[in-house]
Amino acid sequence: MWVYLRDEHEWGSTAPPAAWYRFTEDRKGKWPREHLKHFAGWLHADGYAGFEELYRGGRIKEVACLAHVRRKFFDIHLAQGSAIAKEALERIAELYRVEDAVRGKQPDERRRVRQEDAAPQLDGLEQWLRNQLMRISGKSALADAIRYGLARLQRLRPYLDDGRLGIDNNAAERGMRGIAVGRKNWLFAGSEAGGRAAAAAYTLIATAKLNQIDPQAWLTDVLSRIAEHKINHIDELLPWHYDQDSIM
Repeated sequence: MWVYLRDEHEWGSTAPPAAWYRFTEDRKGKWPREHLKHFAGWLHADGYAGFEELYRGGRIKEVACLAHVRRKFFDIHLAQGSAIAKEALERIAELYRVEDAVRGKQPDERRRVRQEDAAPQLDGLEQWLRNQLMRISGKSALADAIRYGLARLQRLRPYLDDGRLGIDNNAAERGMRGIAVGRKNWLFAGSEAGGRAAAAAYTLIATAKLNQIDPQAWLTDVLSRIAEHKINHIDELLPWHYDQDSIM
């Protein structure tokens, strides 16, 4: 299951957020290329190698995810109590504090604050990681985390120059959490058709939630009206046009 999600509220946009789920029979890189063949712009994503082809040619530009870098150090600190991993987490926390200060601000203000406060911290984190890498075994899990971090931090840098960009893709990660939890209770979709139906259901429910709409109330209302609704006005039934208060 893949999720493509847009939520621009953090930089003051009024565009409604939306999620789009797609089911495929495997996890090959050809699928995101197919899904995004008409898309141009910035893509927040993890370091999955299957995304690399998307970035060739420049139509889609990558922004890496700091949360994935953080997770590597968090797991090592939890398992080993590593002082280096602990300091990495503290340095990453400083970058997130900058984001807390600019949440909801306009893009130009976000860029200004990041240039003044986040850029020096990111530079310092990268140099510190390089220094630590020379002090530890290159075969250790910590060294792997540092190498991963250094590679991803370079690809995160565009967020410093564009206030519309985020520091991570946690919105999409949250969009997959229900699926990850749910598969402990149900192992199979039943068929490819079942997978596609599940993706459609996830799309509707997640988009309603992103717009602060009760999915059950919205779907109940839509299903009661859709048979009589003009097909060329179907957008009127989308979650961001739903007046929840008037129904309740």
